Amino acid sequence: MGQKCHPYGFRVGITRPWTSRWYARKKDFGKYLVEDQRIKRFIKSRLPQAGISKIEIERGGEETNIFLHSSRPGVVIGKKGAEIDKLREELAKFGNTDNKKIQVNIREITKPEVDAQLVAEGVAEQLLKRASFRRAMKKAVETCQSQGALGVKIKCGGRLGGAEIARTEEYRVGSLPLHTLTADVEYGTAEAKTPYGVIGIKVWIYKGTIQETKEVVADGADA
Repeated sequence: MGQKCHPYGFRVGITRPWTSRWYARKKDFGKYLVEDQRIKRFIKSRLPQAGISKIEIERGGEETNIFLHSSRPGVVIGKKGAEIDKLREELAKFGNTDNKKIQVNIREITKPEVDAQLVAEGVAEQLLKRASFRRAMKKAVETCQSQGALGVKIKCGGRLGGAEIARTEEYRVGSLPLHTLTADVEYGTAEAKTPYGVIGIKVWIYKGTIQETKEVVADGADA
Protein backbone atom coordinates (compact mmCIF):
# COMPACT_ATOMS: atom_id res chain seq x y z
CA MET A 1 0.00 0.00 0.00
CA GLY A 2 1.15 3.53 -0.70
CA GLN A 3 2.07 5.69 2.28
CA LYS A 4 0.87 9.22 1.64
CA CYS A 5 1.12 12.42 3.66
CA HIS A 6 -0.55 15.80 3.18
CA PRO A 7 2.22 18.27 2.15
CA TYR A 8 0.76 20.98 4.40
CA GLY A 9 0.32 18.80 7.50
CA PHE A 10 3.82 17.39 6.96
CA ARG A 11 5.28 20.90 7.41
CA VAL A 12 3.05 22.31 10.18
CA GLY A 13 5.22 23.76 12.92
CA ILE A 14 8.29 23.83 10.68
CA THR A 15 7.56 26.07 7.71
CA ARG A 16 3.74 26.23 7.90
CA PRO A 17 1.40 27.62 10.61
CA TRP A 18 -1.83 26.06 11.81
CA THR A 19 -4.94 27.23 9.91
CA SER A 20 -6.98 27.13 13.14
CA ARG A 21 -5.34 28.92 16.07
CA TRP A 22 -7.02 28.78 19.47
CA TYR A 23 -6.87 27.15 22.89
CA ALA A 24 -9.75 25.25 24.49
CA ARG A 25 -10.34 23.07 27.53
CA LYS A 26 -10.89 19.36 26.99
CA LYS A 27 -14.70 19.60 27.15
CA ASP A 28 -14.82 22.40 24.53
CA PHE A 29 -12.14 21.17 22.14
CA GLY A 30 -14.45 18.93 20.12
CA LYS A 31 -17.09 21.65 19.85
CA TYR A 32 -14.64 24.18 18.45
CA LEU A 33 -13.13 21.64 16.07
CA VAL A 34 -16.52 20.71 14.59
CA GLU A 35 -17.54 24.35 14.46
CA ASP A 36 -14.40 25.28 12.50
CA GLN A 37 -15.26 22.69 9.87
CA ARG A 38 -18.88 23.92 9.70
CA ILE A 39 -17.73 27.52 9.27
CA LYS A 40 -15.31 26.59 6.48
CA ARG A 41 -17.91 24.51 4.62
CA PHE A 42 -20.50 27.26 5.01
CA ILE A 43 -18.22 30.01 3.66
CA LYS A 44 -17.15 27.89 0.67
CA SER A 45 -20.78 27.11 -0.21
CA ARG A 46 -21.93 30.67 0.52
CA LEU A 47 -19.30 32.28 -1.75
CA PRO A 48 -18.58 29.79 -4.55
CA GLN A 49 -17.55 32.51 -7.04
CA ALA A 50 -15.18 34.36 -4.70
CA GLY A 51 -12.14 32.17 -5.41
CA ILE A 52 -11.53 31.34 -1.74
CA SER A 53 -8.39 29.26 -1.39
CA LYS A 54 -7.86 29.09 2.37
CA ILE A 55 -9.79 29.98 5.53
CA GLU A 56 -7.97 30.65 8.81
CA ILE A 57 -9.69 30.95 12.19
CA GLU A 58 -8.31 32.60 15.33
CA ARG A 59 -10.16 32.62 18.65
CA GLY A 60 -9.18 34.73 21.60
CA GLY A 61 -11.16 36.18 24.50
CA GLU A 62 -14.41 37.69 23.26
CA GLU A 63 -13.37 37.90 19.61
CA THR A 64 -13.18 35.42 16.71
CA ASN A 65 -11.12 36.39 13.68
CA ILE A 66 -11.74 34.70 10.34
CA PHE A 67 -9.22 35.28 7.53
CA LEU A 68 -10.40 34.62 3.97
CA HIS A 69 -7.72 34.20 1.29
CA SER A 70 -9.58 35.17 -1.88
CA SER A 71 -8.62 35.92 -5.48
CA ARG A 72 -11.78 38.03 -5.89
CA PRO A 73 -12.14 40.11 -2.70
CA GLY A 74 -14.71 42.38 -4.36
CA VAL A 75 -17.20 39.49 -4.47
CA VAL A 76 -16.76 38.90 -0.73
CA ILE A 77 -17.09 42.58 0.21
CA GLY A 78 -20.02 43.34 -2.09
CA LYS A 79 -21.44 46.76 -2.90
CA LYS A 80 -20.54 49.21 -0.10
CA GLY A 81 -19.60 46.26 2.12
CA ALA A 82 -23.13 44.81 2.15
CA GLU A 83 -22.07 41.22 1.47
CA ILE A 84 -19.39 41.05 4.14
CA ASP A 85 -21.76 42.54 6.75
CA LYS A 86 -24.37 39.93 5.87
CA LEU A 87 -21.75 37.18 6.06
CA ARG A 88 -20.65 38.40 9.50
CA GLU A 89 -24.24 38.26 10.77
CA GLU A 90 -24.71 34.72 9.43
CA LEU A 91 -21.46 33.52 11.03
CA ALA A 92 -22.51 34.97 14.39
CA LYS A 93 -25.35 32.41 14.49
CA PHE A 94 -22.95 29.46 14.75
CA GLY A 95 -23.03 27.71 18.15
CA ASN A 96 -19.94 28.63 20.16
CA THR A 97 -19.52 32.03 18.50
CA ASP A 98 -22.60 33.37 20.37
CA ASN A 99 -21.87 36.52 22.38
CA LYS A 100 -18.54 36.84 20.59
CA LYS A 101 -17.47 39.55 18.22
CA ILE A 102 -16.92 38.22 14.69
CA GLN A 103 -14.26 39.82 12.54
CA VAL A 104 -13.98 38.80 8.86
CA ASN A 105 -10.67 39.80 7.29
CA ILE A 106 -9.91 39.44 3.58
CA ARG A 107 -6.46 38.72 2.19
CA GLU A 108 -6.13 39.03 -1.56
CA ILE A 109 -4.40 36.32 -3.59
CA THR A 110 -2.38 38.24 -6.15
CA LYS A 111 -1.42 35.18 -8.23
CA PRO A 112 -4.35 32.73 -8.35
CA GLU A 113 -2.61 30.90 -11.24
CA VAL A 114 -0.07 29.41 -8.80
CA ASP A 115 -2.48 28.68 -5.93
CA ALA A 116 -2.92 24.89 -5.80
CA GLN A 117 -6.49 24.94 -4.45
CA LEU A 118 -7.69 27.44 -7.04
CA VAL A 119 -5.94 25.55 -9.85
CA ALA A 120 -7.66 22.31 -8.77
CA GLU A 121 -11.06 24.03 -8.66
CA GLY A 122 -10.38 25.57 -12.07
CA VAL A 123 -9.69 22.14 -13.60
CA ALA A 124 -12.85 20.76 -11.95
CA GLU A 125 -14.90 23.62 -13.41
CA GLN A 126 -13.58 22.86 -16.91
CA LEU A 127 -14.45 19.17 -16.53
CA LEU A 128 -17.99 20.13 -15.59
CA LYS A 129 -18.18 22.04 -18.87
CA ARG A 130 -17.28 18.78 -20.66
CA ALA A 131 -13.78 19.93 -21.61
CA SER A 132 -11.09 17.32 -22.32
CA PHE A 133 -9.32 16.39 -19.07
CA ARG A 134 -5.95 16.20 -20.85
CA ARG A 135 -6.38 19.68 -22.31
CA ALA A 136 -7.51 21.10 -18.96
CA MET A 137 -4.55 19.55 -17.10
CA LYS A 138 -2.00 20.65 -19.71
CA LYS A 139 -3.33 24.21 -19.82
CA ALA A 140 -3.24 24.50 -16.01
CA VAL A 141 0.37 23.25 -15.87
CA GLU A 142 1.52 25.64 -18.59
CA THR A 143 -0.18 28.59 -16.87
CA CYS A 144 1.48 27.73 -13.52
CA GLN A 145 4.91 27.51 -15.13
CA SER A 146 4.46 30.81 -16.93
CA GLN A 147 3.72 32.46 -13.55
CA GLY A 148 6.97 31.22 -11.97
CA ALA A 149 6.18 27.80 -10.51
CA LEU A 150 9.27 25.56 -10.38
CA GLY A 151 7.31 22.31 -10.47
CA VAL A 152 3.70 21.26 -10.99
CA LYS A 153 1.87 17.94 -10.75
CA ILE A 154 -1.82 17.46 -11.50
CA LYS A 155 -3.56 14.13 -11.00
CA CYS A 156 -7.12 13.27 -12.09
CA GLY A 157 -8.90 10.09 -11.07
CA GLY A 158 -12.30 8.65 -11.96
CA ARG A 159 -14.29 7.80 -15.09
CA LEU A 160 -12.21 10.10 -17.26
CA GLY A 161 -13.87 10.93 -20.56
CA GLY A 162 -16.89 8.82 -19.61
CA ALA A 163 -14.89 5.55 -19.69
CA GLU A 164 -16.53 2.49 -18.14
CA ILE A 165 -13.50 1.73 -15.97
CA ALA A 166 -12.13 4.41 -13.64
CA ARG A 167 -8.45 5.22 -13.93
CA THR A 168 -5.90 7.80 -12.83
CA GLU A 169 -3.83 10.05 -15.06
CA GLU A 170 -1.30 12.70 -14.13
CA TYR A 171 0.68 15.48 -15.74
CA ARG A 172 3.99 16.48 -14.17
CA VAL A 173 6.54 19.14 -15.11
CA GLY A 174 9.61 20.40 -13.24
CA SER A 175 10.92 19.37 -9.82
CA LEU A 176 8.73 18.50 -6.83
CA PRO A 177 10.74 17.77 -3.63
CA LEU A 178 7.95 16.41 -1.43
CA HIS A 179 10.38 15.08 1.22
CA THR A 180 12.18 18.42 1.71
CA LEU A 181 10.67 20.18 4.72
CA THR A 182 11.94 23.61 3.65
CA ALA A 183 10.33 23.29 0.21
CA ASP A 184 7.34 25.55 -0.37
CA VAL A 185 4.91 22.97 -1.77
CA GLU A 186 1.24 23.88 -2.07
CA TYR A 187 -1.44 21.20 -2.29
CA GLY A 188 -5.07 21.46 -3.31
CA THR A 189 -7.95 19.10 -4.06
CA ALA A 190 -11.30 19.43 -5.81
CA GLU A 191 -14.12 17.24 -7.10
CA ALA A 192 -16.02 17.45 -10.38
CA LYS A 193 -19.44 15.80 -10.12
CA THR A 194 -19.98 14.81 -13.76
CA PRO A 195 -22.89 12.77 -15.20
CA TYR A 196 -20.52 9.76 -15.31
CA GLY A 197 -19.48 10.06 -11.68
CA VAL A 198 -17.17 12.04 -9.42
CA ILE A 199 -13.72 12.91 -10.76
CA GLY A 200 -11.12 13.84 -8.15
CA ILE A 201 -8.39 16.38 -8.88
CA LYS A 202 -5.18 16.80 -6.90
CA VAL A 203 -2.63 19.54 -7.51
CA TRP A 204 0.91 20.01 -6.18
CA ILE A 205 2.82 23.25 -6.91
CA TYR A 206 6.46 23.82 -5.92
CA LYS A 207 7.40 27.50 -5.60
CA GLY A 208 10.90 27.40 -4.14
CA THR A 209 12.66 27.03 -0.78
CA ILE A 210 11.57 28.71 2.44
CA GLN A 211 14.61 30.09 4.27
CA GLU A 212 14.85 30.88 7.99
CA THR A 213 13.80 34.45 7.18
CA LYS A 214 10.45 33.00 5.99
CA GLU A 215 11.15 34.26 2.48
CA VAL A 216 10.58 32.05 -0.52
CA VAL A 217 13.72 31.81 -2.66
CA ALA A 218 13.77 30.18 -6.07
CA ASP A 219 16.29 27.39 -6.59
CA GLY A 220 19.63 28.75 -7.77
CA ALA A 221 18.79 32.33 -6.77
CA ASP A 222 20.75 34.28 -4.15
CA ALA A 223 19.04 34.32 -0.76
